[in-house]
Amino acid sequence: MKQGINLNKIALEEHFSIKALLPTEDQVAFFDPQVLAQIEPLLPELAEQRLSNMDKAGIAISVLSQTAPGIQGVASSHEATELAKSANDALFAATQAQPNRFKGFAAVNLQNVEAACNELQRCIEELGFVGLLINGSTEGQYLDDPAVDPLWTLLENLDVPLYLHPGIPTNQPSSMIEELDGATWGWSFDTATHALRLIVKGVFERHPQAHVILGHMGENLPFYLWRLNSRYATTRYRNSIPTTPAEVFRQHFFITTSGVCDDSALQCSIDSIGAERIMFSTDYPYEEIEEAGRWLDQAPIDSTQKKQIARSNAEQLLKLT
Repeated sequence: MKQGINLNKIALEEHFSIKALLPTEDQVAFFDPQVLAQIEPLLPELAEQRLSNMDKAGIAISVLSQTAPGIQGVASSHEATELAKSANDALFAATQAQPNRFKGFAAVNLQNVEAACNELQRCIEELGFVGLLINGSTEGQYLDDPAVDPLWTLLENLDVPLYLHPGIPTNQPSSMIEELDGATWGWSFDTATHALRLIVKGVFERHPQAHVILGHMGENLPFYLWRLNSRYATTRYRNSIPTTPAEVFRQHFFITTSGVCDDSALQCSIDSIGAERIMFSTDYPYEEIEEAGRWLDQAPIDSTQKKQIARSNAEQLLKLT
């Protein structure tokens, strides 16, 4: 571990993959093949190399999750249910081997909501996972669909959050071009829209104890809340929530710093939603893990906020203390 790095962080968006769910070339066609060739071997590895990289970034605990598109990219419902169980079992084995360093977010098949609920309950109550991660939409279904309500109810009852991570968009807008596809912009645009759908379609009125985590500094939403409120107040369709979208966001959403090592973005997010709603992440292995760790250590924010973001917010939300 290099001098100056503090080994105290909890990171929440740290990816792995079982071999059967490694992203295919057509799913991530926007990736430079040489870059992808460096990333993919790191995804199944859950031992010495990952632990060494965590140490370089000052990460004490990584909350691991099946990378995108994951289960949401599997067309067969039966196969998706079986692969979700396989991914969760592999993740459980890793957490058992390193119980002080690895925690897990469950993967589930939302084509079968009953099976998804059963698997989530198994993961939380039997495997000791700390939440659920969903990679975007599932065969055209978004999480505001009333059919998904049993899952939201279960999340409330289990008192665990849902991490809404980008996946393969169901439909790309005609304005999308290949230069902006994927993680450059398209995925963030789709995920931010997904999150806003949850707000304006009244998911949190039906499920007032539900909490959602967004990565990538909140998929740009902390910077948009004023205008969101202003323009939502003028739309004829504002009939699903009794308050403002920004108020719902600040009450029900947390964000992580995954994939964004930028002082101004961090300060804007603190000003917009409060340091108590922000948690550290690196987006490993898609981003430079050591750069992310050193960036937070050197970020020009006060020590109380830094401790909240680095560790204590995640400890509280995920009940890791």
